[in-house]
Amino acid sequence: MRSRKKWRELSATQRKTIVALAAVQFQLAAWAWWDLAKRPTDQVQGSKRLWALVIAVNFVGPLCYLRWGRTRPRATTTGQSA
Repeated sequence: MRSRKKWRELSATQRKTIVALAAVQFQLAAWAWWDLAKRPTDQVQGSKRLWALVIAVNFVGPLCYLRWGRTRPRATTTGQSA
């Protein structure tokens, strides 16, 4: 059985890669949670509580919410013809 490496055993490049990926993951989650909090309920596909939990799942959750969890606001017509 292979043991896991400790942080100090990783190379500088491996450490930088992990930190960069973690930063991207946290930024995606922050963006998705911010959008979820600001978006009206009628523009969210399903439960806001459920999406808040889904967003917490690594990269997949925020990407799923940003792709499938939101609806675009309906365009309002002004009654003018082109």
